[in-house]
Amino acid sequence: MLTPGGSVTHLLRDAAGTSARAWQYTELMQLVVEDFESMAPVILNPNGVPMNDEEFVAFCQQYEDCFVECTAEGEIIIMPPNFSRTGKQNSKIIIRLGVWAEKDGRGEVYDSSAGFRLPNGARRSPDASWIRKDRVAALPKKQQEGFYHLCPDFVIELRSSTDRINRLKAKMEEYIANGAELGWLIDPEERAVWVYRPGRAAECIVNPERIPGEGPVAGFVLELADVWA
Repeated sequence: MLTPGGSVTHLLRDAAGTSARAWQYTELMQLVVEDFESMAPVILNPNGVPMNDEEFVAFCQQYEDCFVECTAEGEIIIMPPNFSRTGKQNSKIIIRLGVWAEKDGRGEVYDSSAGFRLPNGARRSPDASWIRKDRVAALPKKQQEGFYHLCPDFVIELRSSTDRINRLKAKMEEYIANGAELGWLIDPEERAVWVYRPGRAAECIVNPERIPGEGPVAGFVLELADVWA
């Protein structure tokens, strides 16, 4: 629930309405949030080991209208849907990346609804990502039909007006540390693109008209006029 000062707290209860202390992820739980108008993420700190794939699915099914991620430390992050404008901007990015990927043929594109379990155990859903087909083909059959246990080769995060930039930068660094070869953090409010590469400091490009791909997505060029609009 939201306190008068605007900070976010949370309350977990079991089906009987009593406070839950030690709990299993597969139990029926209810998150009580009195006001989600702030669009702030709710971070839960459960007492227990990180979820396996089946437990994570069961938990997410209780919050079908929200985005759910999990940190490497087991913290669960529940986020409300994006504002409509952010969804429009992200669709432009997905379309352009998808058109290029179809012509290129080496990999496939995933949108923000796709979840990945990173090597460090975190469960993330980038706003857009690209993965080489041979990496997917090498996964066990069960993973190919569920959550991929890998980090995409290329990731994009799009900052919405409610996102804290430091949190997004930390996610980008996590992607690179877990195997991403290239990452873009796109900030429409500041008209800036932060480019992340392994072994190098992030590069900030201010007010670019387009951003060229490199490394795994060399040849891809993202025109930014629609994203800045």
